[in-house]
Amino acid sequence: MTITAALVLFAVLWFLILFIALPINLKTQRESGEVIEGTPSSAPENPQIKKKMLWVTLFTLIIWTLTCIIILSGLISISDLDFYGRLNE
Repeated sequence: MTITAALVLFAVLWFLILFIALPINLKTQRESGEVIEGTPSSAPENPQIKKKMLWVTLFTLIIWTLTCIIILSGLISISDLDFYGRLNE
């Protein structure tokens, strides 16, 4: 695995986990009863972005490290994922 591939894997995992984490514990302005004029009632009251980004980064580091260990150790290779026999070894 090259450095570029590792960074791309980290970025993909980070954004995937971020999009999963964004709606967690989200309270809308409608639910809180205080809709700010000029905003939709479905807008989040307090999205806690900084806290979620920290947790997303920590979870991503754990998952990324495990994935890199699996790839670099050779436990799973690309030939293991060649279900149709299209790769020549």
